[in-house]
Amino acid sequence: MPAPVRRAPRRRPSVLIILILTTLALSSAPLLWATLQPVKVARYEMTQELERVLDTMALIKTDYVEEVPYDRMIKGALTGMLKALDPYSQYLDKEAYEDLRADTQGEFGGLGVEVSLKSGFLTVIAPLDDSPAQRAGLKAGDVIMKIDDQPIKDALLHDAVVRLRGEPGSPVKLTLMREGDNQIIDLHVTRELIRVKSVKDARILEPGIGYLRLAAFQERSPAEVERALQALDRDGCEALILDLRNNAGGLLEAAALITEKLIPKGGVVFTTRGRNPAKNTRVLSRTNRPRSYAPLVVLVNKGSASGSEILAGAVQDHGLGRVVGVKTYGKGSVQTLLGLPDGNAIRMTTSYYYTPKGRLIHEKGIEPDVYVEEVKDGEDLPLKAAMDLVRQARGAAVTA
Repeated sequence: MPAPVRRAPRRRPSVLIILILTTLALSSAPLLWATLQPVKVARYEMTQELERVLDTMALIKTDYVEEVPYDRMIKGALTGMLKALDPYSQYLDKEAYEDLRADTQGEFGGLGVEVSLKSGFLTVIAPLDDSPAQRAGLKAGDVIMKIDDQPIKDALLHDAVVRLRGEPGSPVKLTLMREGDNQIIDLHVTRELIRVKSVKDARILEPGIGYLRLAAFQERSPAEVERALQALDRDGCEALILDLRNNAGGLLEAAALITEKLIPKGGVVFTTRGRNPAKNTRVLSRTNRPRSYAPLVVLVNKGSASGSEILAGAVQDHGLGRVVGVKTYGKGSVQTLLGLPDGNAIRMTTSYYYTPKGRLIHEKGIEPDVYVEEVKDGEDLPLKAAMDLVRQARGAAVTA
């Protein structure tokens, strides 16, 4: 016989908890804590929803099998609230915030793989160049089903990343489903100290033709790219192949600074649009003497995301060059880090990226001008196609 249902007693949490929950309800609206702008809410509806939250807390406090402190309930409410919005919004305690800073500063212990959540599944965006993940054979689009035989579906993104990371030298077992394949694959990977270097390769492929492999957009990336381009210029670079394959993005500011190196002053780099038109942005190039390459070819694949898509989209819309490869990932949402009074933070999607001509990137991706499949039988077909485009534009011999 099912257990009888009884109404929770009207015992309520303290006034302090009610005040905290009121603040919680207000913070669920898309406001920026940094500016503390007033937000209009339907107060009656808010009060009704708070009644439901308070009743639930009272039930947990009186009837749950173990004692649950209020701060644990509130953290759970915040975590669930942000998780319910989209895969990229999340509540960050101080540990999670430090992990986020490690991502952008470029050094941590782990596998070297960019991941995201798609329909509750932990999905590989791209393995980093020369990383344990890449050497083990992880590919863009792989779905990680288990970590060390523990199911990972519907886990928070931060919790999944914590389980992937660890002390250098420690092993981890990944169980994954490969995109377009129905078989389950087990991979054993050894963690390493991951030092993410933005510019992985910069060299002259043949007289006049330069190649630059950009693996990530980080704090140091604009300076690294500038030094690499200067070195290529000294070596006689006239045409450039910019390789953004498996570059899953990173810092928006770094991506913008690198992209504007190619765009004349006043040209649109990208725009962002959200619910509040007053907060929409239009980022313009500030470069007086943009770099010009004849021609410029950008290589992309399905592991190219976020900042890579901003750069590739700008190159297309301004007619600066050709994009070669396959359709990119389609991660074009802006997450804003909003500080909370207790020192923790929330990372929340506040707008979407658009290319200079107004093309939405999020869940659409960037379609290449020249479609070329990935590396096959050890031959880098996209790079070969890019070289042919450059040679043709320069009037040189083309590979038959």
